[in-house]
Amino acid sequence: MGEFSLPHLIIVLVIFLLLFGPSRLGDLGASLGKGIRGFKRAMNEPEEINVTPPKEETNRIEAAGLENMNKTAEKKEETK
Repeated sequence: MGEFSLPHLIIVLVIFLLLFGPSRLGDLGASLGKGIRGFKRAMNEPEEINVTPPKEETNRIEAAGLENMNKTAEKKEETK
């Protein structure tokens, strides 16, 4: 009673085929495969993501900030 043999599997597959049709079963299989691949990919990703910019990017950001500060100071001097 508790065994699941090949004839049982074939009967279940035939029932699924009758319920969903051949084209829909293909779509369901493809969706299931994509879901499993996405899950595996997510499991292999590192837990933490490094968001620190590279040193050259940091220098560029700091230089842009200094330029903005200089422009702001110049505008203040012009208004006086």
